[in-house]
Amino acid sequence: MNTKNKARFSRRAFLAAAAVGGAGLVLPGTARATAKGEPVATLLDLSKCIGCEACVLACQETNGHKFPEPQKPFPKMYPARVKAEDWSERRDTTDRLTPYNWLFIQRATVEHQGQNLEINIPRRCMHCQNAPCANLCPFGACSTQADGIVRIDSGVCLGGAKCRQVCPWHIPQRQTGVGMYLNLMPGFAGNGVMYKCDRCFDRVAQGELPACIEACPEQVQSIGPRKEIVRRAHELAESMGGYIYGETENGGTNTLYVSPVPFEALNAALHAEHGENKPKAMASGFPHLGQVANSMANEENLAWATLAAPVAGLVAGVVGLGRILKRGGKENDYE
Repeated sequence: MNTKNKARFSRRAFLAAAAVGGAGLVLPGTARATAKGEPVATLLDLSKCIGCEACVLACQETNGHKFPEPQKPFPKMYPARVKAEDWSERRDTTDRLTPYNWLFIQRATVEHQGQNLEINIPRRCMHCQNAPCANLCPFGACSTQADGIVRIDSGVCLGGAKCRQVCPWHIPQRQTGVGMYLNLMPGFAGNGVMYKCDRCFDRVAQGELPACIEACPEQVQSIGPRKEIVRRAHELAESMGGYIYGETENGGTNTLYVSPVPFEALNAALHAEHGENKPKAMASGFPHLGQVANSMANEENLAWATLAAPVAGLVAGVVGLGRILKRGGKENDYE
């Protein structure tokens, strides 16, 4: 896809998508907001999710062409403490985030108001409004689009994993043996490519719904202008006596959850399920539901972002040149 000539949201396309997937999926004003360069967000009603994983399968089928195909054997890394991360033999993993699985269902059983409730929670990138991964990537590989989608450019990413380090939920996942680092300084600079949900940016650019929203049989998700999504979230929470997550976390995200039980209880249940001493609890690939302060308000992060910006531009230029040379001097889009 030519990223310089992306199609704007089509009102007709969105009306058609709503008719097919359910009238409540696309909020009024979505096409207009995107055409004006305003952020679009998603709302997930956890009281509706049955954990069927239709969204997980749809995500994999739709985005499979973006998944990595690593070259093996991997370059020897220097220093030796730098480890390769290889998920290519575990592509069928669906109980956590991986480079081949950008969406999964967390399950938590909690006692609330005298009842034991099982809550299913679709987890993927939160698409933060002021995303630290986009602000702090030293390679300039991660960016936030005008429509609120935060995505990683696989043609520029060198797999340094700064994005995962600064993400409050440790969302991005790395696959070694793929990407531009193989053509630059393999073993010394880079370690693959980072992957995460890009909210089906290519489908959205054509006025289509993200695959997870379109495939859901229970209409768990809806999409629309963020202001409207926030308003709907409060209405939904009030109607069920529920709770909101994502409105203010990390300074605000473009993924909002509404739950009939407190998120503190859900977070505690996730801890209990994984075990306090198990490293995967609340770790990379298993995002938490705890409170998150605005990480970009941190002075250290602000200073790093100021320093990283020119370096990122330089690195992106070098990587872009390497990509052109690899293709015999033809500058093509990588998507």
